[in-house]
Amino acid sequence: MPESILHRNHTTLDRLFRMHSSWLTGWLNRQRWTVHSSEDLASDVFCALLAIPNLDAVSQPRAMMTTIARRLIYDARRRDDLRRSYESELMALPEALEISAEERLILIQALQAVEAMLSTLSYKARTAFLRSQMQGTPYAEIADELGVSVSMVRKYVAQGLRAAYAAVDRQG
Repeated sequence: MPESILHRNHTTLDRLFRMHSSWLTGWLNRQRWTVHSSEDLASDVFCALLAIPNLDAVSQPRAMMTTIARRLIYDARRRDDLRRSYESELMALPEALEISAEERLILIQALQAVEAMLSTLSYKARTAFLRSQMQGTPYAEIADELGVSVSMVRKYVAQGLRAAYAAVDRQG
């Protein structure tokens, strides 16, 4: 924006502020649907007016200010509704489960057993087993990923299953 227009806009904004800020604050005070203080909202309206390229061309400044204020209020209410909805959903979530030290130890031992079982497998067998059993990835996709045939993926998964059964037998 050229310097002369910028200076004119600041002068026009200063004039509009002196003439209409009290009226705008009073109008905002009478609105029951505002979510912010009227002074803060009036400041936001004047900041928005500053962004208008040719503020001198505005023939009805009060209409422009109320339109801007309504849009700001609408946006603020929408954000507030979204925040309340989000908080409501958070409150509806179940509490995090607290487990006892004994349960935690059992879980850690089980994870260590799984880790030990997986360490007996080759990289490709481990990858094929985990992708098929944990992620439900189709054998053809695993075969493409590993650069092997589908029948080799079947063998890898079978190796993983045998290792898992052997680990269970050792535990039991």
